[in-house]
Amino acid sequence: MDLRSAYPYWMLRNGIINTYPSLTENITTEVTVIGGGITGALVAWHLCNAGLATVVVDKRHIGMGSTAASTAMLQYEIDIPLYKLIKLVGERTAIESYKASYQSIPDIKAIVSKLNADLDFKMRPSLQFASFKKDIPGMQKEIALRKKIGIKTEWLDEKMLYKTFGIEKSGAIFSNRAAQVDPYVLTHALLEQSIRKGANIYDHTEIEKIIYTPRGVTLHTTEKRVIRSRYIVIACGYESQKYIPRKVQELKSTYATISEPLNRHDLWYKNALIWETATPYIYCRVTSDNRVILGGKDDNKQPAARDKALSLKTRLLTQEFHKLFPHIIFKPDFKWAGYFASTKDGLPYIGMIPQRPRTYFALGFGGNGITFSVIAAQIIRDMLTGKKNDHEKLFSFNR
Repeated sequence: MDLRSAYPYWMLRNGIINTYPSLTENITTEVTVIGGGITGALVAWHLCNAGLATVVVDKRHIGMGSTAASTAMLQYEIDIPLYKLIKLVGERTAIESYKASYQSIPDIKAIVSKLNADLDFKMRPSLQFASFKKDIPGMQKEIALRKKIGIKTEWLDEKMLYKTFGIEKSGAIFSNRAAQVDPYVLTHALLEQSIRKGANIYDHTEIEKIIYTPRGVTLHTTEKRVIRSRYIVIACGYESQKYIPRKVQELKSTYATISEPLNRHDLWYKNALIWETATPYIYCRVTSDNRVILGGKDDNKQPAARDKALSLKTRLLTQEFHKLFPHIIFKPDFKWAGYFASTKDGLPYIGMIPQRPRTYFALGFGGNGITFSVIAAQIIRDMLTGKKNDHEKLFSFNR
């Protein structure tokens, strides 16, 4: 599967951070993680810190799939607003899902603090503005529900929004809890520390066949090597569908571009993460080297058509940004596109299915995939170590 188009900014900025061998011998381990992107790296880091012998394999270079294409806006907001999610999955599941996602932001901050690397991590506020006036009643209902469950938000009316951000829209939800990071560097930093704790990482190692036995799992690679493992974790993102007998995701293409460096350091209020209520929505954030990452204009295009559409999408995104911030000159420097997956309820799939014994899935789908991946890593660590996790049932396959 062609997960992305062109060369995302993170790869161009950072180059080759680390190199990993392909698997050249038969090995035995406790847990094998299939997928060397940000989700697999988070899972491996949590497992290694829990004392579990861990191997990570990826058929590509580490971190060069969907992770490299991520804009890494770390938000607790789920793609489906809380007031709508309650109708889909029930009040308890919806509320606990939002609270888990809300907690994942400080959890990511705590993880970053333990890694000795420049990850371009910053806590930021976030702003979701009303794309249309008709969205306002739902947004105000959303604020009331979030405040009721302890999630702090603030309503900015038309005047306050313009005064604070210079944005001419009818209103917006402002939240103090969000963050941003370089996902490519974070992936390598997590794996580097995992290696220090005994993990083995292999790229260009594709799993061809999986055989389940009463005592474990045997994985066969395309290069005729064998990994004997007690358990496996499927963390290969949107390519994980092939391991699941029913469809759990809908793939879409999203587009992103990044500006040339700008002279101003504070481009808007606290350089907040910004997005909107429209579907699909546009979103933007500021990097540490003073560029604006701008994304959105999602569609259902397949890789070849996605490649052809990239230049047009970049122009359309730029036009939208100039409407929002006419005083900021946005000149595209790099552009890219990639797949993302959504689910029927906007929630990830984490845990096991009967058809795949000894197998755990960490599928952090949606616009806030990295925050879901943190939750997945915590749940799977606890499941493998026999520790109770209150979030386990929220994201199970039989919810």
